Amino acid sequence: MMKIDLPEKVHRIITTLQSHGYEAYAVGGCVRDSILGRTPEDWDITTSATPMETKALFERTFDTGIEHGTVTVLLEKEGFEVTTYRVDGKYEDSRHPSEVHFTRSLSEDLLRRDFTINAMAYNDEEGLVDIFGGLEDLRRSCIRCVGNAKERFREDALRILRAVRFSAQLGFVIEEETKEAIQMLAPTLENISAERIQVELIKLLVSPHPEQIRLAYELGITRVILPEFDAMMATKQETPHHCYSVGEHTIHALMSVAPEKVLRLTMLFHDMGKPSKKTVDEDGVAHFKGHAVVSEELSRNIMHRLKFDNDTLRKVTRLVYYHDYRMPACARNVRRAMNKIGEDIFPYYMQVRRADTMAQSSYQKEEKLANLDEIERLYDEIISKKQCVSLKDLALTGSDLIAAGIEPGPKIGVILKKLLEEVIENPEENRKESLLRRVNEWENERDPQ
Repeated sequence: MMKIDLPEKVHRIITTLQSHGYEAYAVGGCVRDSILGRTPEDWDITTSATPMETKALFERTFDTGIEHGTVTVLLEKEGFEVTTYRVDGKYEDSRHPSEVHFTRSLSEDLLRRDFTINAMAYNDEEGLVDIFGGLEDLRRSCIRCVGNAKERFREDALRILRAVRFSAQLGFVIEEETKEAIQMLAPTLENISAERIQVELIKLLVSPHPEQIRLAYELGITRVILPEFDAMMATKQETPHHCYSVGEHTIHALMSVAPEKVLRLTMLFHDMGKPSKKTVDEDGVAHFKGHAVVSEELSRNIMHRLKFDNDTLRKVTRLVYYHDYRMPACARNVRRAMNKIGEDIFPYYMQVRRADTMAQSSYQKEEKLANLDEIERLYDEIISKKQCVSLKDLALTGSDLIAAGIEPGPKIGVILKKLLEEVIENPEENRKESLLRRVNEWENERDPQ
């Protein structure tokens, strides 16, 4: 019999329910991940007990989604979702059942789940309950719907995106019947909320296989949730610097950057402006002048559409705007770039530039990478020497200027900005006395502008 090591609290909840005559199992993703040797993010429990029966057995609970049978049981401040076996009523919006019916049958509950690998249950008494062949599909590295694939996707269109996301996270293939159903029903993703799509898209992007966005394109998913990606896939790059279409370059760039949300989103969006900015000269060479500006606009629009938070939107759009910002490698240029792009995201900018370069052709690649290596070395030197690249590190403040007799007002900002420009050129000048001397010189010239 297969043995899964249940956390002590999960075991305690299951045995408490069992000791009062109810069935109870760990279910879904935690069972799947345990079998795969992965650490589950959370543990879900399913039971034949109704929500009220569950609440009666535990001292601290709160109603998470009691209308759908879910109660959270709190043990030493840790919460575990306990859900009553249920059968879903008719789905009317490609997402939510119009009603749910509680049942005492585990098999009826498992039948409503999305994929076989997520439809297994476990407790120490009975071992693994695997009615739909989930264990075999895990062994075959296969994503397959429980029962009829079209029915599962008609019930909840988000499962279409989840299939590709699981494929990307686990490195699994999607079984043919499931794939055909996705292709047929992909348009129903229009019924899914932007927030839900955003969550699944991020999980796909930060997975070990972000290249599975290509599968989402082939199955017609991106046509609905991210049509801008389809335009990139259809845009060739007839230039020595590139060996892929814009879309394929984007996929390779995604694979070349760390699995972090801001970085992967930046690589997804960085060239989205290219399709609309493409021109071809008389020699047949493609040019994409001004594409970074359009990419920034598109990324902002998409992130608003998918309801991203403001901090992520700010960082990603800024990185997209500056992704093509190049410079000869000297300390002055690096300090200027840190000031322009922002100290907080400059390390991201370096990773974006490197990933972009790695996804290009071999043409001048060694020189490009050597340039980035030197910029990185200079950046580390600037940081270690604590050189000033922004107003917050300037040795002189607005208050100092007022104390020195400068009238409060817009002039203060003008002077500080000019001082910062000088310090970026000559970091050793970032001393209060030196800066005050410069201000006095300007004042004597009567021209602080």
